Amino acid sequence: MIELKTPGEVDAIAAAGDVVGAVLTAVAELAAPGVTPDELDMHAAEQIAAHGAKATFLHYHPQFAPTPYPAVTCISVNDAVVHGIPTGVPLADGDLLSVDLAVHLDGWCADAAFSMIVGAPRSPRDQVLIDTTEAALAAGIAAAVPGARMGDVGHAIETVARRARFGMLRDHGGHGVGRAMHEAPQVPNEGKRRKGLLLQPGLVIAIEPMLQAGGRDTYRHDADGWTLRTKDGSRAAHAEHTIAVTEDGPRILTAGRPR
Repeated sequence: MIELKTPGEVDAIAAAGDVVGAVLTAVAELAAPGVTPDELDMHAAEQIAAHGAKATFLHYHPQFAPTPYPAVTCISVNDAVVHGIPTGVPLADGDLLSVDLAVHLDGWCADAAFSMIVGAPRSPRDQVLIDTTEAALAAGIAAAVPGARMGDVGHAIETVARRARFGMLRDHGGHGVGRAMHEAPQVPNEGKRRKGLLLQPGLVIAIEPMLQAGGRDTYRHDADGWTLRTKDGSRAAHAEHTIAVTEDGPRILTAGRPR
């Protein structure tokens, strides 16, 4: 069941979004060659606690996963698309790093992700991949207006990705956000114009394109049951904002997230 949020509830989600933005910014500032994803995750945990919030990912156990998630962030490196579990392997110059985070504050959740190049870039195409993922996110957000359909959002994302000849993580996309991290509706990263759910003021959703440099939509799971990697070994990028559909247009609730 889809629950539309009141203006006050949207403000409460935005407050959680402010924490997400601040924590992700702190992680981005620490990320450098020689730093491990584990260290980034510990720093995020400290920052979340300092803001009086709760890490939403920690111990989260959806049906598809063999074990509860063991960290407060998802940190995906290079060919890992999403759901990467932080490790003790140091980051290197040119690694493509994606960080995903959700927190609860006063009972409300916000969720966001960003990608960046660590240190000196290895290939200009890595930045093109990140920039295109951000452009796809921006296009999806711009389409999230009252009277539009969910298919308009997916179509906008897909158009940007396919024009650049990047692949997308098939069967994965965004979701509703509110009291829980994953609420109805699903927010696909592809779709047909004027098809799907009618968007109304008060709808709060996370929009999150995940693009693959290899141009294919295939992926594989690591043995941990969480990490999703490109099947061809190409690099991937992830960008996400929690937004609200309002009478005045889309409102980004995680605006402080790094770009």
